[in-house]
Amino acid sequence: MKKATIIAALLMSSAAATFAQTWSVDKAHSRLGFNVTHMNISETSGSFKITDAKITASKPDFSDAVIELTADVKSIDTDNEQRDGHLKSPDFFDAEKFPTLTFKSTSFKKVGDKKYKLTGNLTLHGVTKPVVLDVVFNGTVENPMSKKTMAGFNISGIVKRSDFGIATGMPAAMLGDGVTLQASTEFAKD
Repeated sequence: MKKATIIAALLMSSAAATFAQTWSVDKAHSRLGFNVTHMNISETSGSFKITDAKITASKPDFSDAVIELTADVKSIDTDNEQRDGHLKSPDFFDAEKFPTLTFKSTSFKKVGDKKYKLTGNLTLHGVTKPVVLDVVFNGTVENPMSKKTMAGFNISGIVKRSDFGIATGMPAAMLGDGVTLQASTEFAKD
């Protein structure tokens, strides 16, 4: 009886793995952005280019999804070349030493109709910290040109730059410690 139970459990777990689908990021329709308070009176916005991202999930509502993302720190763009150069320097991101930021989920929990809590490890500036992000699943649709099934997500959350050792000497009155991350993404079913 024990042997039959073990075999059944193994078959069920391998069947679940068999049905997992991989979704690859559509870079042309995805963006990883951020906002940070400047001098307590305004917001400065910017973005990083997503170099790779994928979702692996076996459930159609993505409630068992594993999400991985890599972005190029050297691609930082705040619409100001001088500021971008300074942000790439050791004063901030030290992009030569730490050229990528990565995220890998540890859980993706459904909390509402199309709302999820995404928990995972963010590595930035050589530091890895757990973060919790809010996700809205915008649904799926067939792309009329590629005929691929596409899924859309909006992701947001706040991280502290000081947790990652970024611009630790910069007073919060000059540059806010809380940085809002915002991603609008599309993924194609492989």
